[in-house]
Amino acid sequence: MTSSFSLKDRTALITGGARGCGLSFAEGLAEAGADIAIFDIIPPLPSFHTIAATYNVRTAYYFVDVSSPASLQAGFDQFVKDFEGRLDICVPTAGINKNVSFLETSYEEHQKLLGVNVLGVYHTAQLAAGQMVKNGTKVGSIIVVASIASYMAIRSQNSSAYCGTKGAVRAMVPPIAAELVEYGIRVNSISPGYVRTEMTAPFPHLLESWKGEIMNGRVAEPEDIRGACVFLASDASKYMTGQDLCIDGGVTKW
Repeated sequence: MTSSFSLKDRTALITGGARGCGLSFAEGLAEAGADIAIFDIIPPLPSFHTIAATYNVRTAYYFVDVSSPASLQAGFDQFVKDFEGRLDICVPTAGINKNVSFLETSYEEHQKLLGVNVLGVYHTAQLAAGQMVKNGTKVGSIIVVASIASYMAIRSQNSSAYCGTKGAVRAMVPPIAAELVEYGIRVNSISPGYVRTEMTAPFPHLLESWKGEIMNGRVAEPEDIRGACVFLASDASKYMTGQDLCIDGGVTKW
């Protein structure tokens, strides 16, 4: 059974991989044997630089703004060149949030959220799928990151625009999966619940309030979401496509 989860000789690209869930996904995929490339607009945390030696894989970081078509294309082109065209797994994780009420959300703020959370995800997946078709991989897997915000209102924050972007991410998965099935590329999503990351840690009052909303009474760590990513990237999920895995400690059922 362990061999079904092996990612040896596969290459993975993760956006938003410098910290938080993206970095945890990179670590998990590397532990399973995959070579790792990450895109982000910030330098990765020091732990990223230990991945290669720890798991005997190749790693690379590229400064890429996924909301900029030019930056995304340039980063992707360099990645393809550096990794000799290899790509089997893509995990578009990059995302942003804004705590602003519906009545006060400006067009510009909304557009910024859409640029990263929807267009950035969609076109990262599109570039990845195109490369997978080109290189002929037989184990292609695209794993987009949605959110519990695609299922429910976030009670502790004013985030209607953010919820809309994550709903769009989850909704794009089945039709993309349907179009890519002929190439043997699977497409699924992960919807994390409340997670303690570098973005949420500065707000202890939020972390504490979230505990009361979660069935199991604790906020997730990025490592709690990691296993779902490895599962969806691997042959263990080879019959799964067009689906969402909601890893939320029960919050959407509570």
